[in-house]
Amino acid sequence: MTTQDQRSRTPVSHVPLHVGRGMLMGAAEVVPGVSGGTIALITGVYETLIDTAGHTVTAFRRLVTGDVRGARAELAQGTWLVVVPLLLGTVVAVVVGASLIEPLLEDHPVGSRAVFAGLVLASLSVPALMVGRAWTARLVVVAVVAAVLAFVLTGLPPGSAADPPLPVVSLAAAVAICALVLPGVSGSFLLATVGLYEPTIAAVNARDLGYLGAFALGAVIGLALFVRLLQHLLSTHRAVTLAVMTGLMAGSLRALWPWQTEERDVLAPSGDVLAILGLALAGAAVVVALLVVERLVGGADPASSTADEPRAAR
Repeated sequence: MTTQDQRSRTPVSHVPLHVGRGMLMGAAEVVPGVSGGTIALITGVYETLIDTAGHTVTAFRRLVTGDVRGARAELAQGTWLVVVPLLLGTVVAVVVGASLIEPLLEDHPVGSRAVFAGLVLASLSVPALMVGRAWTARLVVVAVVAAVLAFVLTGLPPGSAADPPLPVVSLAAAVAICALVLPGVSGSFLLATVGLYEPTIAAVNARDLGYLGAFALGAVIGLALFVRLLQHLLSTHRAVTLAVMTGLMAGSLRALWPWQTEERDVLAPSGDVLAILGLALAGAAVVVALLVVERLVGGADPASSTADEPRAAR
């Protein structure tokens, strides 16, 4: 299905569904170790987001050069009836999640990480199945290398920056925003690594417009630089790109190991291990339920069906 076909077949009645998908993505972005891109894959809107973001970046470049007509043509190719509700839901979830999820992580860190670990573990099936029969020994090696890199990254101790300068905030946002469109890499975790997770959450809760403005500027710049590259990779090297995503998601499980210190040192299981295992299974069950629901509505919703369409492996 082409983007034009998908856009013309996207019914207004599915807008609340897309808002719900966006809220799931936003909630994931608040949790260190969970990527909003992972949720986008699960809910079937990942490639719709990447495609529309790519057209938006191109439109901005054409507008800067004075090609207003070309910019309008690019924007017209975006699937806005899907993307706008997604963004709305994401923003709402980030604002609400900043005040709800953070205390949950602080008061019940082991149980919370167990739930999210189960969620990510079950999510591995999504990019792996999208590769399908294209899996080869070379792709397995690529996935393993990506997993090792993610494992090392998520083992870095968190940084500390109580009052970061705004240019640093913009730079960190430019890097962290890549996680929104790259499954397996958590933007909130990257912020925690450089010491900006707590200041960012505090800025959201305090509605610090200066901080949030600098963050938004960096996010826009980072997205503009990264999304076109990712769109190109998905188009020309789809199987390799999906293998890398699978590896990144697998390696990121290191950040969600339930038993670890504040410095991210891995500890042996302790306490009520069976209860923690049950929470992990509950997280996995949530993903299975989401996949079942998306499968049921996917036939009527072009945004969720495009991710399941077979493409030639490259």
